[in-house]
Amino acid sequence: MTIPKLETERLILRPQVYGDWPAYRDLMVSNRAVGMGGPHTEPFAWGMFCHDLVQWQLFGVGALMLDDKASGRCVGQVGINSGPLFPEHELGWFVYGEAEGKGYAYEAASALKTWALNERNLPSLVSYIDDHNVRSRALAERLGARVDTKSVAPDPTDLVYRHR
Repeated sequence: MTIPKLETERLILRPQVYGDWPAYRDLMVSNRAVGMGGPHTEPFAWGMFCHDLVQWQLFGVGALMLDDKASGRCVGQVGINSGPLFPEHELGWFVYGEAEGKGYAYEAASALKTWALNERNLPSLVSYIDDHNVRSRALAERLGARVDTKSVAPDPTDLVYRHR
């Protein structure tokens, strides 16, 4: 499977490289990772980082890093999770602290959602979101997703947002 490279007005969504690891690790071991099951240990974060990449070979989906076209800096990640730990294809996202509130997550998630449904022909997408993660819940709703009370997330404390 060739990993796609997508472009939006302000972003390049590209395959991750080892140089993305330090910022990814720093986020995942911090308290900002609470909404993603963290904070995580560094070894666990490394496993997540590798998982994000290898999913492309195993399942035809995975994560893409977000580069801001204007600065060239990586500002976050968007991805589709699949495999035995995910009952359905899950659309997820994060941005690094300095990139919050700029609409990058919405722009990237919209682009990957369109790719997944139109190019990859996935039948549906969900987002598993911690009930207390107000910003991600608002973003899911802005993307057109609604809470699906009939579905269960891998973490039973998460809400399942179904993308329409």
